[in-house]
Amino acid sequence: MSSRGEKLVKNTAVLSLGTFLPKLAVMITLPILTGCLTKAEYGTYDLIVNLVSLILPAATLQIQTAAFRFLIDVRGKEKEVKSIITNIFVFIIPTSIIALIIMFFCLYSLSFVMRIWICVYFFADILAQAVRQVARGLNDNLGYSISAIVNGVGKIVFDVILVMFFDTGLEGAVIALAISSIASFVFLVIKSKLYRCIDLKCVSKAELKELLKYSWPMVPNSMSMWVVNLSDRFVITSVMGVAANAVYSAATKIPQMLTVAQSTFTMAWQESASIASKDDDADAYYSSMFKVVFNVMAGFMGLLIGFTPLLFMILIRGDYDEAYNQIPILFMGMFFYSLSAYLGGIYVAQKATKSVGITTIVAAICNLAINISLIHWIGLYAGSISTLVSYAVLYVYRMINLRKSVKMKYDHKYMIVIIIALGVMCFLCFQRNFILNCVNCVIGIAAFCVLNRGLIKAMLKKAKKMLSKKK
Repeated sequence: MSSRGEKLVKNTAVLSLGTFLPKLAVMITLPILTGCLTKAEYGTYDLIVNLVSLILPAATLQIQTAAFRFLIDVRGKEKEVKSIITNIFVFIIPTSIIALIIMFFCLYSLSFVMRIWICVYFFADILAQAVRQVARGLNDNLGYSISAIVNGVGKIVFDVILVMFFDTGLEGAVIALAISSIASFVFLVIKSKLYRCIDLKCVSKAELKELLKYSWPMVPNSMSMWVVNLSDRFVITSVMGVAANAVYSAATKIPQMLTVAQSTFTMAWQESASIASKDDDADAYYSSMFKVVFNVMAGFMGLLIGFTPLLFMILIRGDYDEAYNQIPILFMGMFFYSLSAYLGGIYVAQKATKSVGITTIVAAICNLAINISLIHWIGLYAGSISTLVSYAVLYVYRMINLRKSVKMKYDHKYMIVIIIALGVMCFLCFQRNFILNCVNCVIGIAAFCVLNRGLIKAMLKKAKKMLSKKK
């Protein structure tokens, strides 16, 4: 394995701690929230959690994304590092406060206390995400992961205490979010000693302009991704009610487990892709890694589809049976999203943020159009189908668009065969038949092992080598 490959594997392993455990926390708290909150409360909770992805880019102009990309190029240069970090927080803090004051008055239908806690949660989450991007840019992936773990563990602990034992309902669930985000932010600031990197003498209009030049095109990308991810919930809520949104939200939880593998790899991949962007063999490297990602995502998806009936029975409590029918469709959507996220990493490496925004806007328009057109005809299926179609469009658009700058090679026949096989597994899952579910389990396990046999062998060889060294 090359040095680039070894570093990618190492970063992926470290970052997996910061992505898997928080996702696990979501799965652990899901039965608590769906069991202790009413459908209306859980639907509102889901909207609050996901609203942060709309507020954050609007409040910060996504300048925190510049932290990661620009800090990679100045690692080891103290003055430049201080300048980048200082200018980012000098911009983020006041703009976020202004945005949250506006939001506070917009949420007039909620109680005063609830609005305060929502704003505290949003502000803490914005700061936490910013310091995590700084940590990644400074190659402190372990700090990033531990901070995310603190956030996830905090949610579990305070949901159990406030929601389960003290029965505080929706308000307790929001307080749990706020406290866990604050703890995550404070931990990383202290652990990485980021307070030493703030120097108001480094405030520079030129530096800030350069950072915003990179980051602002990511705003329409984030807003469009918000439309793709969350417009389903708002359209469903406006037409079918909060309870229907709770059902749809529950349906998305198991397919989103696929993003555990995707988000872990994508974060590590963005760093490797950025470092390799100036190498002569960058195109060949990107092509070879794409096949690895395709196989990993297809393998994980096969496993998840196979075990979906069991996972649904364990994780989803209450009257959410209707949610099951959306899951197979959402699985295919998440698969295409995972592939498009890999290609998005190449855009980040090339600092081609405008292309990221354009491709996502196309997907967002597609998603919203399908949602509005079909919601009155097919109900919740409009959300899942629009998600599948928009992510497929996003993947194909980026695959074609990237050819202008990167000579990527794709094995189209191989990809089509695997996608059809996954589609068949989704169809079998949809039937809710015990025998077919057992067949799916066997197929899923076999698919994961076969598609990733090379990676599994490499990991076992690496583990064996490490054990022999210890002996």
